[in-house]
Amino acid sequence: MAKHTLQPDTWIDKFSDPLFGYAMARINSREIAQDLVQETFLVALRTKENYRGEVSEKNWLFIILKSRILDYYKKKKEVLGANLVSEEDDSDEFFQSSGHWAKNARPNPETTENMVREKEFFSVLEACKSRLNEMQNLVFTMKYLDGADSEFICKELDITSSNYWVLVHRAKLHLRRCLELKWAN
Repeated sequence: MAKHTLQPDTWIDKFSDPLFGYAMARINSREIAQDLVQETFLVALRTKENYRGEVSEKNWLFIILKSRILDYYKKKKEVLGANLVSEEDDSDEFFQSSGHWAKNARPNPETTENMVREKEFFSVLEACKSRLNEMQNLVFTMKYLDGADSEFICKELDITSSNYWVLVHRAKLHLRRCLELKWAN
């Protein structure tokens, strides 16, 4: 297997936009996302001797950015205190206690299929995600967009399992309401 090499002089041109897009999907602040991308490049330059070439240069930079994003949220949690969200549960008509859709609240599959096909849906979803609080946005993104499992998310963000489930639950509720208002109607 061929080893990948680093070309730091091309990073800004090749990777700024994709890294920034990735950060913006996880951080609701343009300035913070820009700072995290810049920090990613600085960390990569400082640690380039550790690069073994086993993953592509792009993937390596994304790994560093993911770590920077997680560090950002860990620091923010320390500043704000341990309980960023109350662990009391919101009751609602959309989900069962297991987290699955309630029988009468399931989205219409035809509508869902058509929505996913529409390019505009994703911009509406991003607008709705930007209205979530930062922890809800991060947990939702890690779970449903990055495919991380709950144990990993809890460990990385140093949150309890019940706190995690409340964050996911509230994010789903907010997103559903927002999508119903901004997309479905």
